[in-house]
Amino acid sequence: MKMTPALGLIALLSPALLAQQTTPLALRDDIPARAYLEQDVLYNGESVIPPQCYTRTEGQHNPCYVCHQSYQDQRPNVMNDGDLQGNYEFSDLGFNNHWRNLFVDRRDAIARVSNAEIDAYVQQDNYSPWIARLKASNWQGAIPEIRRLAYPEHAFDQQGFARDGSHWVAFNYKPFPSTFWPTNGSAGDVMIRLPAAYREHRGQYSRDLYLANLSLLEMAMKQSDALTVPALSERRAGLDMDGDGKLADAIHRLPARDHFLGDASHIAITGMIYPKDTEFLHTVRYLQVDAFGQVGPAPRMKEVRYMRKHIDTNPLQLRSAYYQEQKEKVFEQLPKSTFHGDRGLANNFGWTLDAHIEDEQGVLRQQKPQELAFCNGCHKTIGTTIDQVFSFARKVDGSPGWGYLDLSQQQDVPARGKTQGEYLTYLGRVGGGDEFRQNTEMLERWFHPDGTVNASKVAQAPHIGALILPSPQRARDLNKAYRLIVQEQSYLFGRDAVLAPARNVFRQVGADAVPLPAEHHHRFDLRLDWFRAGLASHQQRAERAE
Repeated sequence: MKMTPALGLIALLSPALLAQQTTPLALRDDIPARAYLEQDVLYNGESVIPPQCYTRTEGQHNPCYVCHQSYQDQRPNVMNDGDLQGNYEFSDLGFNNHWRNLFVDRRDAIARVSNAEIDAYVQQDNYSPWIARLKASNWQGAIPEIRRLAYPEHAFDQQGFARDGSHWVAFNYKPFPSTFWPTNGSAGDVMIRLPAAYREHRGQYSRDLYLANLSLLEMAMKQSDALTVPALSERRAGLDMDGDGKLADAIHRLPARDHFLGDASHIAITGMIYPKDTEFLHTVRYLQVDAFGQVGPAPRMKEVRYMRKHIDTNPLQLRSAYYQEQKEKVFEQLPKSTFHGDRGLANNFGWTLDAHIEDEQGVLRQQKPQELAFCNGCHKTIGTTIDQVFSFARKVDGSPGWGYLDLSQQQDVPARGKTQGEYLTYLGRVGGGDEFRQNTEMLERWFHPDGTVNASKVAQAPHIGALILPSPQRARDLNKAYRLIVQEQSYLFGRDAVLAPARNVFRQVGADAVPLPAEHHHRFDLRLDWFRAGLASHQQRAERAE
């Protein structure tokens, strides 16, 4: 009997043959990703190590500091993994880089796709049909619906509230360096939703109250004493929200307090911890080029990611969970993930995560457990996150931060405790516009020929969009590169859209992996000093007046 290719793959992945193999699965190029999924063979037991962790730092380039930090400020995140900056402290399995899509040469395949073809593809709305299918099926998980989400200008009002009454609220935040910069492959957005008790007073919905509670939560994440708010009517809400003993027609500043307001007034506010049933919705999108040559988020989504805080947590519980993770690492135990079918993946820190991704036709489907485990790389045990979340603590402070993501309204403000722009600092420390130092467009735009960052040119950028948005052709090429991964369904091998094989990345970490010396380790807080942006704007206005 002649063995077909499919039967051959099944044989290759049989437990008996796998046990005899001496070549690690990470280094084998003869087995497609689909085979691992179809045969339920675990390909990467260390999928929590993202591709960026395999960057060759060459003893000087440090992209690691934005994720790996150790703090002494009593925050609930006690992962204290700052020592991982530039150190390849992996398990034996982790020394092999499983993200082999980084090394695939797709240049010829990209060139064969026309701009017209990819432009037409990314203009399609694949979110609305996906929501319709979930609602028509026996789906038991969350259905994160926002009407017309493919077109944000129609989905949200000026303050970021979903127009469909779903109570999702978009906020304007600074994208995290540098995987989430559009120049490196994708546009994105994040929305938050709090439960009914945070939106209602005596059972009646109040937008003023909801904004007040969202602002109190923002203060809790940022450890702020007060924030500006859009004009909130205490009289309309029937609540003294600022604590001055009066019911004002409009307040513009809200002080911090110990408890939330309205029907959530019995719930204490805990610093840097989200309350139970907080939800986040994050869409990862292709890039579109409009009729004027401007690059922005496309209607088509690569992924729809959803998080819900399914249990209340306190600092003691979280510290215990972090210590358990550290203990397992010491004993070289592989990361554990708990899957709950349609509901998704529990990260064991109080959150449930679910994500849907394109099938080969571009139709959104739930990610397989092996694909979904990838999410834990960012939303479980890294030292820099605040309650396993990046985005909300990076929201533009106060009133100006309520509204859909708008890069043109943001300056390169410093990270908290610093004075130099966060992005400028990152470019200099990394030596490139991405972790892999292979974004040639960023190198040409913002670096001198000797490889040092052109600080004065970066500082002159009118807004962060000018820094991190790609040219129209790069945007199209990135779309093409990612669509090739979609057609292969090879997400297990990596989702990064690279335009040429990675050069500054280890395929296998060996003895030549040079750790970063102490002088290249850096302190970092993902929260931002938006006050300095106000000072800069004031100075620019004064200079123009002169």
